[in-house]
Amino acid sequence: MITFANPNMFWLLALLLPMVAWHVWRVRKGGPSMRMSTIDTFIAARRRRTLRHYLRHAPAVLTWAAAALGVVALARPQSSESGSSSTTRGVDIVLALDISSSMLAQDFAPDRIAAAKEVAAGFINDRPNDRIGLVVFAGESFTQSPLTTDRATLLNLLAQVRTGIIEDLTAIGNGLATSVNRLRESDAVSKVVILLTDGVNNAGQIAPVTAAQIAASFGIRVYTIGVGTQGEAPYPARDAWGNTVMVNVPVEIDEAILGEIASATGGQYFRATDRRSLQAIYEEINKLETSRIETNEFTRHTELYGRFALWALILMVMQFLVSVLYLRQLP
Repeated sequence: MITFANPNMFWLLALLLPMVAWHVWRVRKGGPSMRMSTIDTFIAARRRRTLRHYLRHAPAVLTWAAAALGVVALARPQSSESGSSSTTRGVDIVLALDISSSMLAQDFAPDRIAAAKEVAAGFINDRPNDRIGLVVFAGESFTQSPLTTDRATLLNLLAQVRTGIIEDLTAIGNGLATSVNRLRESDAVSKVVILLTDGVNNAGQIAPVTAAQIAASFGIRVYTIGVGTQGEAPYPARDAWGNTVMVNVPVEIDEAILGEIASATGGQYFRATDRRSLQAIYEEINKLETSRIETNEFTRHTELYGRFALWALILMVMQFLVSVLYLRQLP
């Protein structure tokens, strides 16, 4: 896009009108002439049609063009480029997911762990500007995925999560400590752990409250989610003949510990009793932990008057050469 720093200079183009009018008047009036004793009229007519005849107006046209280009140069044409630059300051998030066998309870459809994975996948897709990692825990804990912005890989690793791959207990403290370890060297503006479990801490070398204190010392907020209906939940079990039958088992969630973990780190505790409430919890966390996007608008100008001034000079030189060397007239 071309703009002009001094657009008022275009009024000078009006001066070209009297220049053109004077030239037209002079041509119509007639230039210098001379008497000759005799001449063949046919030869005279042909001489009037030579290249010099047709170029007799060239000096004037070149002068006008040079003057017009000079006025454009005085108006200071500029190439303008507008745009904006965005700097995203995202949130580093670790999802800590309980994969003990109790997550197979079917008070969520189709069961707790499948519902937790599907809702977590939606949460991951809603956070394009953040690095997200995945930690799983039962009797022990390990990192399923480090912090990454590679959504496809992360979702693939989340899909591979299942119960029964580690000791079947619930080490909430270990799961939180592993999550903190993934975030402790992060330089993100916000560091968050979302810890989801359906049980009571009954294993591990680190107490949940101790892990929460470590998280707080690194500026990490922990949102805890207790999943499970109130009372009892249907759970698939094997009967004496090896058939799968549904039995009701009591739902035991240590809400006091989960609440204490959230309170110690500046987070919140949520209770999800069905798939819809679990979805609402992730949406609430999504709103609480927003990424910061800083936008700087700019306009860049490039001066173009030099090229117009150069062409004006070239046209003046051409006018001089045509007038003096080619169309030189008798005094």
